[in-house]
Amino acid sequence: MIYALIIKEFLALIRDKKSRFVLIVPPIVQLFVFGYAATFDLNRIPIAIYNEDQSIESRNLLEHFNASPTFSIPLTITHHNQIAKALDEKKVLAVLHIGQHFSRDLFQANQPARIQILIDGRNSNTALIALNYMQSIIARFNLDWAQQNNLPPPPAQLSVRAWFNPNLESRWFIVPGIVGLLTLVITIIVTALSVAREREQGTFDQLLVTPLTPFQILVGKSVPGLIIGTLEASFIIFMAVFWFEIPLIGSLFALYLGIVLFVFSVIGVGLMISSFAITQQQGLLGAFLFIVPAVILSGFATPIANMPEFVQNLTLINPMRYFMIIVRGVFLENLPVKVLFDQYWPLALIGLTTLSLASWLFRHRMN
Repeated sequence: MIYALIIKEFLALIRDKKSRFVLIVPPIVQLFVFGYAATFDLNRIPIAIYNEDQSIESRNLLEHFNASPTFSIPLTITHHNQIAKALDEKKVLAVLHIGQHFSRDLFQANQPARIQILIDGRNSNTALIALNYMQSIIARFNLDWAQQNNLPPPPAQLSVRAWFNPNLESRWFIVPGIVGLLTLVITIIVTALSVAREREQGTFDQLLVTPLTPFQILVGKSVPGLIIGTLEASFIIFMAVFWFEIPLIGSLFALYLGIVLFVFSVIGVGLMISSFAITQQQGLLGAFLFIVPAVILSGFATPIANMPEFVQNLTLINPMRYFMIIVRGVFLENLPVKVLFDQYWPLALIGLTTLSLASWLFRHRMN
């Protein structure tokens, strides 16, 4: 009987045009939107140059900026009063100001050659990233200058080696997170609409008169969501590896164990929502009321460690928080199952708790 109910759920999803659309089109669109548009990297940052020195040395510095694909120089400033207008009107993100004594100070011992960077700080994250890029170029100029003029290098030199993401590409961080994001969205929508669909179509009473117990009905409603969620995650993993070329260096077993436990926990939440909902519209609204805070509090875009302490404690009941660690750890760090155990058991606990509550709510709504 449970098998028949599972088949019935799949047929209901396949025959419904709206359900087919939700399962196929949005994940593909969101995958490409997030994969290409969601990035922390900056390219072709517009900056203005205000060079009062006009010496060979200042032009050598500017060549470092011209040679970098990170920056573009659409504007050259000739007067100090033009700086404020360029930044206020967002013509450029930053202004590089080289003073008129720059080259003279370079050749004077114990006399720093000052360079001023004026940057638009309205978007603080973008401003800090651009500032770091500019500072790295100036540091490169300093080393080149010291070598060309047989001067001692700076007393402390920073040698950077990035582990797990050698080129510091934000796509390597974002795309694995999309596995969790889209799996969450699809799984919770499918399960949140399952019981509500029965009520809306008038088949819920027919389901109750069958020999199936409430627990068996919940199992029949859960298995399709588990299969669909796992297949959805598998498709996104395939695209991440073979289309976006994100390295998957860890164990597939460790990854899929996390996927199954994550989908299991999300199904419990979805069935709880479905038990409350009378119509599919209510189920859909309830699903999105859960999805938005779950994504924000998962570490998908912003580190949980940067959140206030009470918010960090709130994330402990969010299943996506644990799955983000699993999927990124397996993709980029090759974390084994024993290291990820502290992420597995909370997912299993959340799944058991939410499914138990969903079962209780289901029986309560039947009475």
